[in-house]
Formats: sequence, structure tokens, C-alpha cells
Amino acid sequence: MSPSHAKHPRTSEPAHPASSLPAIGIEAEFTTVVDGVATPPEDVFGSPRHVVRGPLVHRTGGSYHLPTGGALYFDTGVMEIATPMIEIARACGARATRSLWETLGFLRQELDAWEFSHGRTVALRGFSTHYNVSFDLPLRERTSGRTSERLAYLLTHVLAMPVMLLATNRQSTGVGVRQRGNRVEITADFTPDPALMAATATLIVGIVRDVMQWPDYLVQQVDARAIPVVGGFAPVPHSSRRGWVAKHTCFPANPFASDVDAPAWTTRAGERLSLRDIARRTTQYFWPSIRRLGDPSSLRLIAAVMRGRAASLLELDDRPLSYDDAGRLCAWNGLFSDAQLSRSRYERVIGHVVAGTRVRIRGAWHQPVGVKGWTHVVLRRERDGTRLERSLDDMLPIWTRGIAGLTVEPQ
Repeated sequence: MSPSHAKHPRTSEPAHPASSLPAIGIEAEFTTVVDGVATPPEDVFGSPRHVVRGPLVHRTGGSYHLPTGGALYFDTGVMEIATPMIEIARACGARATRSLWETLGFLRQELDAWEFSHGRTVALRGFSTHYNVSFDLPLRERTSGRTSERLAYLLTHVLAMPVMLLATNRQSTGVGVRQRGNRVEITADFTPDPALMAATATLIVGIVRDVMQWPDYLVQQVDARAIPVVGGFAPVPHSSRRGWVAKHTCFPANPFASDVDAPAWTTRAGERLSLRDIARRTTQYFWPSIRRLGDPSSLRLIAAVMRGRAASLLELDDRPLSYDDAGRLCAWNGLFSDAQLSRSRYERVIGHVVAGTRVRIRGAWHQPVGVKGWTHVVLRRERDGTRLERSLDDMLPIWTRGIAGLTVEPQ
């Protein structure tokens, strides 16, 4: 289904409100190394349409959904892939990780074909990963400063050490949290291991959803709950967009270059703890929420890393070489199959959009032709080309049951 570049016919109805189910999503950015030289992807390919050989489904601007359901776009000199929304439920971190790595594998296959046809080389150097979690606190409950801005500042204190231990490496410089209106976005290095990424996503969603329910978002809440935070730590403004980041310079010493088991950190409570101690205690406090949303494999790995029974990338002498050729030196290994872990409902809706599944609305057949942002499907009425938008939630009753051709009534 190729995107249309013709002038769009009129839209018959305004878009519905944003999706009502709380969701997560993961994005990953890669530096594009062409013939051994880091090069902006737009300078080489121009558009994702010149990377992927088959038809694409237009999403927004210069981004496109791939056959995997994930999206591909170029963003300020990097190549970026993203999952569709995954509703928050048990194993949602594993589902989002599987979606991201399947998209990375598909992209790598397309780049392999481009290399063969052009006689050049392209490597994807892992740059960053962004873990997005819905901020859906009802407006009536946003008292005592319970805003996404204050939540982001608080989460930077809570998440820094456990995310470091699971997701970063010796060359990392920070863990950040950005407020994005109806979601918060946790930023860290790209993690060249699907299992560690799934563990990170699981830990993040469990902690964020728990902290979101706290009565206020003041930093004193961590002291009241005996959650260890390094004394004197103060996050700095994020380098891109609004938000905060726990940079290595925010600590008395560089935590990314330290011994994770050395008791080198004095906490706000006056204890002398190691990075692993801080990460483990934080994880223990939030374990009920993490366990409720986790899958067995990710929960075991989180526990093993926190106890020192499985290696953290921070324990290696340097950043692994697998960062430098994502999709080849590190690749999806079938960690979660469909038989082990079903597809989320939103994934199934996007799958029908990508497949071009027709649907009957108000007695007329409609064809999906695109996705608007993350939350809405664009459909074209076949008899006259009129376009309408429906939220993913509107389409859930039909497409998650695998039924095509049923009538969708307006809400």
C-alpha cells in the first residue's frame, strides 16, 4: 500500500480523542555509518521510501509504518525506528521489545539489499533508546503539582541507578526523563541485547506507573519511602526538549566508570552504598508493580542483575562492539514467540492497517491508507475517496477479533 502524494479528498469527520488505554512504546535511534563514515541518513537515502523496497504505510510527516507494524523515520541526522503503541498489561515491556527488534531485523534486511545493489556498506551504530509511558492521571487528580513536568523531575531521581545497571555502558553519559504532555519518555543508551532491553522496559513501566499514583511528586517522597538517592544529586535540564537528565557530572564521581559493587555513594539518608545496592533497593521497593506488569523471563533477569548473578554492561571493560553494527552483531533471537506471548491489541490493529484490511463503516467499504500520529487510523471510503479518522480504540472491537467487513457505528 503505497502512500498517495495526490491532494487528499475531504475528511468526513474530525478525529476522535486520543486513545483511552494507557500504553507504552519504544523508540531507538541509530547513527548511520556509510562506507565507514557517520553520515546523516537523509543525505544518503533522502527518505525511508528509498530504504525499503516494498510499499509503505504513511504515518506522519516523513515517517512510515513497515510490514512489522513498527515505524521508520529520519530525525536530525539519525535513523529512528519505533514500535506502535502497546497497551499496558502483563508482559507489555516484552511485547514492545519484540516489536522494536523485529523492526530492526526487517530494516537490516532492507539495508543488506541496498548494500548489494549499490556496492556500498551501511552499519547502524546504536545511539539511544526512548521508553515512553502514558501519563493518564485524570485532570481532577492533578492536584499538589502532580504534573508530567514534576513527575519527570522526580522520576530522574528514582530511575537513574536501576536503569544505569540494566541499560547503560562504560561510555554512557546520562539517563534522562522528558515530559511529553500525555506521556513521559525515559532516555538512555541503545542496549544491544533484547533480553536486557525487555528487562529495562519492564522495570521502567512498573516504576513509572507506581510513582504516577503517589499523592504528590515532590522529591521528599523518596525519603519518606526510604528509596536511596545519592546525596547532593540534582538532575540538569535535558539537552533536547523539556525534561531532566542524570548526567555523570551530576554525581560526585562518574557512575558509568565506577565499580558497580564498590560502596562509593553516600545517600541522602547518610548510608554508604554501591551502585548495585541503590539499584537493588529501588527495584525491591517497586517489585510488586514491576512483577504485576512483567513477564517471567524479564523478571528473572532483572532480579539476577540486581543481585549480581547476571552481568551488567557496566561490569565490562568497555562498551561492547555489538553497539557498532546493530541488526548484525546484535540481533533478535526469538526470545518471545507469538506462541509464548500473544500480540497486543494495538499491535493487531496496526497489523490490519499495514495489511490493508477493508472495513465496512455506515454501509460503505473503507480502506486503511495511513496512520495519524500514534493513535488514529486514516481510512478512505472506496466509493468517493472521502477520508475519515478513527482512533485505535474505535477499531479494537473489529480488528482484534480478526473480523473484517463488520459495521462500525459512530460513538
